[in-house]
Amino acid sequence: MKAGRTIWITGLSGAGKSTLAGPVSDGLRQAGEHVVLLDGDELRAVFGPSATAAASHTRAARLDLALRYGRLCRMLSSQGLTVVIATISLYREVQDWNREHLPGYTEIFLDVPLEELRRRDPKGIYRRFDAGEITDVSGLDVAVDFPAAPDLHLRWESGVGIDELTARVQSFLRK
Repeated sequence: MKAGRTIWITGLSGAGKSTLAGPVSDGLRQAGEHVVLLDGDELRAVFGPSATAAASHTRAARLDLALRYGRLCRMLSSQGLTVVIATISLYREVQDWNREHLPGYTEIFLDVPLEELRRRDPKGIYRRFDAGEITDVSGLDVAVDFPAAPDLHLRWESGVGIDELTARVQSFLRK
């Protein structure tokens, strides 16, 4: 059986992880790979504590959840699948675990400035945080570890859209 791989797309909320993961997965499928797309929001609904749990968004809870995501990716990729996962999971422990345990691991970091994330704010997270309605937001009051050496570091550039980013990722993955 051909070994699978995991493509881990990470960045803060609103960085475009899910938006990028879809077309990247589609391109890999068109190239003949068997792909499973995992989205952090959907995974949290399946594996995470209830949305009403007071401690569900703390660093410890997020770290535990991200490590479970890694184990799921290992299980799926060990069956010859390509796993594309879009998740925040910005913790050194997760990055280190993934590199050690996920064969064919590729880490893609969407590096978007906080000002741009606040402008986008698709889920209203930054607005609600600023209004004092929520806490425990990764990158604001929950410390994160940006990847020290991602395999592909995509820094935000004004005017660069999803098609260009997808093309960059596809080109990188073909190498």
